[in-house]
Amino acid sequence: MKHGIYYAYWEQEWAADYKRYVEKVAKLGFDILEIGAGPLPEYAEQDVKELKKCAQDNGITLTAGYGPTFNHNIGSSDAGVREEALEWYKRLFEVLAELDIHLIGGALYSYWPVDFANADKTEDWKWSVEGMQRLAPAAAKYDINLGMEVLNRFESHILNTAEEGVKFVEEVGMDNVKVMLDTFHMNIEEQSIGGAIRRAGKLLGHFHTGECNRMVPGKGRIPWREIGDALRDIGYDGTAVMEPFVRMGGQVGADIKVWRDISRGADEAQLDDDARRALEFQRYMLEWK
Repeated sequence: MKHGIYYAYWEQEWAADYKRYVEKVAKLGFDILEIGAGPLPEYAEQDVKELKKCAQDNGITLTAGYGPTFNHNIGSSDAGVREEALEWYKRLFEVLAELDIHLIGGALYSYWPVDFANADKTEDWKWSVEGMQRLAPAAAKYDINLGMEVLNRFESHILNTAEEGVKFVEEVGMDNVKVMLDTFHMNIEEQSIGGAIRRAGKLLGHFHTGECNRMVPGKGRIPWREIGDALRDIGYDGTAVMEPFVRMGGQVGADIKVWRDISRGADEAQLDDDARRALEFQRYMLEWK
């Protein structure tokens, strides 16, 4: 299993100098840095080359995450929005390939955060399946897997449980479309976190970790031993990326709804130390025999 962390643990905006965080996570002992996909299609060729070289030099694998904007909703009922989204993703996939990124996860089947005023689960599900059936071949061209992140009811209405994630992926029927689970969201929606992981089974393609309060693993009450047992039961040996959000402010704080300083005034050195300790904890809990 490869362990990683999302760059936005340290940042307050959905874009950053990712090279800085490549070097940081390498020193902390991580295998993976997950970066935000949003700005990547606008990267100049030199930016792409520098980031790729930085990752290679530091022995770090890059993955990507994305909460699609409204106009990048591949599951929109508006044909114009679907076409705009498809063209944007095609450019994104080109850049991901140049960066040697083969996994992107998030609410790729829709947009985020959702405006629930116009939500219709049945219709939106149908459009999302059709949209992913168009998007998946464009990603497969570059050997990119797409993680359908199962989110809690307050962030999306389409996929809220592992059961729904499995049903959705099976309906899409594309080999590079996978279920993506997140311990924060499972804590809200699932009757059994271990059962949810076992239900995803071989379709589980990416795994996000974090506590019920969005702190790093080990600083809350998530049942990590249960999670580790379930991952071993399904033979999961993929990516496990922490996605903690502990700082107020900026677009990240606003979108994630961080209304208090969960870090309790931690400076960057303390955040680094918490991440390092969380990595040790996560490796032990998810990999012990």
